[in-house]
Amino acid sequence: MDEQRLESLGEALRTLRTELRASLAASEDAKPVSPDRAIGRLTRQDAMLAQQMTLELRRRNKGRLGQIEAALRRIEEGVYGCCVRCEEEIGEARLKVRPETPVCIQCAENRR
Repeated sequence: MDEQRLESLGEALRTLRTELRASLAASEDAKPVSPDRAIGRLTRQDAMLAQQMTLELRRRNKGRLGQIEAALRRIEEGVYGCCVRCEEEIGEARLKVRPETPVCIQCAENRR
């Protein structure tokens, strides 16, 4: 991979990292819905559903943030863009869509 393309993908990863950190910081106040809260049953269920969705989004964002950090380390180590399983080059189209991906499309499909 040429230096210009590597720098572009590195910048995309740093931007994603900043956005995910901001999203995680903004969603830190997801507190449990108290059962003694004076709201209707359906409103309480809606609040609980919204809370669970927020918690799941936080979980996914934390996982993706970890993948982004790992991808940035691979850039520093000079192995970014190589599949961590088969060591073949990851396709450029795949890296454009998911720059933090550690595996090529073939290994990702074989994992299913």
